[in-house]
Amino acid sequence: MNNFLIFSPLEQFKIIKVCAFHIGCLDFSISNATVIIILGVSLLSFLFSTFFASDYNLKIFPSRWQYIIEILYETILGMLIDNVGSAGQKFFPFIFSIFLFILIANLIGLVPYSFTITSHIVITLTFAVGSFIGINIILIKKHRFNSLSLFLPSGSSLGLAFILIPIEIVSYLVRPISLGVRLFANMMAGHTLLKVIAGFSWSMLMSSGVIFLSHVIPLIILIVLMGLETMVACIQAYVFSVLSCIYLNDALNLH
Repeated sequence: MNNFLIFSPLEQFKIIKVCAFHIGCLDFSISNATVIIILGVSLLSFLFSTFFASDYNLKIFPSRWQYIIEILYETILGMLIDNVGSAGQKFFPFIFSIFLFILIANLIGLVPYSFTITSHIVITLTFAVGSFIGINIILIKKHRFNSLSLFLPSGSSLGLAFILIPIEIVSYLVRPISLGVRLFANMMAGHTLLKVIAGFSWSMLMSSGVIFLSHVIPLIILIVLMGLETMVACIQAYVFSVLSCIYLNDALNLH
């Protein structure tokens, strides 16, 4: 049983208490997930305070860090304008913060012996539901009672309305669930595969003879998968932001 727990690919997703702290029946303990969230928020705050401060001196010939930030800035701004239009530029800090935090959380999870908070559905659903609530506040504030027209496509007959409205309402309410599950499933599946390949390589390394020499093959596969998982970490942050922009566009333009 102990060997199974050591090499179990699901062990990496276990939430471990780092510091236990209780007030009555309430649990305020600090876990490994809490530490990663604090680290992610700290890195995000550092990036904003350093590269987006009013007194930060931008260079004509940018440094590596400035070049990376400029690419991220232009990419997210272009994505926002393409999906929402020029009216969505004022929501750039919202979308950019979501993208950067999820990207940082995904990349931290690739560091050995760290923890991937986006591999837990409760975390990803919190992001998705939080964004969904914010977008609905924007929707109601701008359109008020006209917001209900979002659930009835223009040109629909009265007979179709009784069928289309329930379908539109259900599909609209499912949005945060699909948004959170998509991020959770991709990150969990990728990290599980990495753990399986790493455990398989370690078992071959502890053997002898031909099996020992063959451990190089899963190691090469592991390196390739690490590169692939890094791409997935970036793509999933981008996909989450794109879908948030699409939902924001619906809220602004009632599409």
